[in-house]
Amino acid sequence: MGEFSLKRKSLNAEDKSQVLFEGNYLRLIRHGGWEFSHRINCTGIVVIIAMTQNSNVLLIKQYRPPVGRYCIEFPAGLVNDQGNAQRESLSAAAKRELLEETGYRAKKLTKILEGPVSPGSSRDVMTLFRAEELVKVHNGGGDQTENIEVCEVSVEKIDRWLKKCERQGCLVDPKVYAGLYFLERC
Repeated sequence: MGEFSLKRKSLNAEDKSQVLFEGNYLRLIRHGGWEFSHRINCTGIVVIIAMTQNSNVLLIKQYRPPVGRYCIEFPAGLVNDQGNAQRESLSAAAKRELLEETGYRAKKLTKILEGPVSPGSSRDVMTLFRAEELVKVHNGGGDQTENIEVCEVSVEKIDRWLKKCERQGCLVDPKVYAGLYFLERC
């Protein structure tokens, strides 16, 4: 295996971050010739992979205006986006988002990895959790600002189901395929 260097590419001292635009939720930044976005309404992003005791994978379907289509995704959400004075932990946010979006409460949550959402265009980092020992509490669907369809799909039929969704015009978030890898291996 080849070696690689973790040396950070240094930017010129005169390169300073410049805020190009700031909205309610995003900031667009220019730094060292790069332009990228950063969420300003939260302190992190969580993605939750979960499978029921009946071997059904929990996914959600929702319309995403940036791509103008319905998307198939794992439940996910923002950390500390509730405006609470008290700081929310990553795991607390993951449990909250899973319950809001799918109606399931997880008795056990395990952090799997942390990584960039889109390293060429965003500063944001997401944390992937696996939820286990699930208990159905309500029907899910998100909070009052969301219109989420909960999809419980047999792990045995998931590949065909995802292809069918694509044929119907849905986009499948690539994190779904990564999450399925971790569900199979963990």
